[in-house]
Amino acid sequence: MTVTPTRLFLHYLGRLDALLKQVEAFDGTVADRRLHPDMFPLLQQARVAIGFTLRATCPLAGREIVSFGADALTFPGVFGELERTMAYLAAIPDADFAGMDARRVRTTAGFAELDLPAAEYYQMYAVPNFFFHYSMVYAIARQGGVPVGKSGFDGYHRYPAGFTFDAV
Repeated sequence: MTVTPTRLFLHYLGRLDALLKQVEAFDGTVADRRLHPDMFPLLQQARVAIGFTLRATCPLAGREIVSFGADALTFPGVFGELERTMAYLAAIPDADFAGMDARRVRTTAGFAELDLPAAEYYQMYAVPNFFFHYSMVYAIARQGGVPVGKSGFDGYHRYPAGFTFDAV
């Protein structure tokens, strides 16, 4: 089975949704925390991660990049953006990715102008950037005391109740 960009991102957007719900239920003020003063706070990190799924997927499927991030930077706003993004990605047929290796993607990375072959763009730029921002959401949540773990991050790991790496 081939893991298309939509399959990868839909899985991890679902994990991000669950993580944000945990943060909101635990302590909504964690949304304003940052790992460092010059880094984005948790909800902005989430919004950038969501945006990278569209920045990655749209050009690879031969589409113009869309954005659903116009709502307020609040839990309801980010949840709305997540819902609209996931619905959009789910509607992209796998066939749209046929021939993507022949495409080139032009974009910016900070102040750098990029013109990359699709595979390089996807594997070495877009996916790592998504996971950077998604990981920052996770790290800020952990720093804020939210009881999240690796199983919540990837949806694959499982640990027994009370397990800790301190005892290993």
